[in-house]
Amino acid sequence: MRIAQFTFNPFSENTYVIADDNGQAIIIDPGMTDAGEDSILFEYIAEQQMQPKLILNTHCHLDHILGNSAVAERYSIELWCHERELPVIERAASTSLMFGIPYRPSVMPARTIDEGETIVIGDIQLSTLFVPGHAPGHLAFVCAEERVVFSGDVLFQGSVGRVDLPGCNASDLVESIQQKMYKLPDDYVVYSGHGPETTIGAEKENNYFVRPDWSGL
Repeated sequence: MRIAQFTFNPFSENTYVIADDNGQAIIIDPGMTDAGEDSILFEYIAEQQMQPKLILNTHCHLDHILGNSAVAERYSIELWCHERELPVIERAASTSLMFGIPYRPSVMPARTIDEGETIVIGDIQLSTLFVPGHAPGHLAFVCAEERVVFSGDVLFQGSVGRVDLPGCNASDLVESIQQKMYKLPDDYVVYSGHGPETTIGAEKENNYFVRPDWSGL
C-alpha cells in the first residue's frame, strides 16, 4: 500500500492518500482550503495514476473537512464518517467564522460507518475503531496488513487530541487511547491528523499525556 501525506490549511492538518498497487485509492481527511491546495493533491493523484474511490473522515472538525467537496466533485466519490459527526459538519460554517477561515461547505456523507466495519477498496482493507473523546464520533482506521493506523486527532507524537472543544470529553479520550489505540501492537505506525508519524510502542513508553495505566487527563 502506498501512503502519501500532505499538510494543508492554517491548522497544519495532515491529509492522507492511500492506494493499492493498481492505483485504487482512499483519501482520508482532505483539508485543502483553496484551489492552490487542491492542485497539490490533484496533481499528485494524476502523476501517480491513482483512481480515488472513497473519502473517509476520521472526524469532522473544520480542518479535516475543508476539502471534502472539492475531492467529492473532482472524482465523483462518496464521503463516509460516523453518525455522531453529522452535527459537527452542520456546525462547521459557524466554526469557520470563529476561526476566521473561509469555509467551503462539505458534502454530507453518503453513509455512516461504525466500529467493527471493514472498508474494502481494491486491495486495501481498513478496519474501524470507535475512539471518541476529541470528537463525539471519532474513528481510527487500521490496516493490519501494513501495520498502520490513521488516528486522526486522538493520538499524536508526544501528545493527544485537545478536549476543550464542543463535543469533547477527556475521560472518553483517555479510554479510547488506553483501551483501543494502546491495544494495537507496539510496532504499528501511527499516522496522525497533525505532526509527524510515530508508533504505538513509542507513545505507550513516552507520551506524557496518557500512560497505559493512567486514570485521566
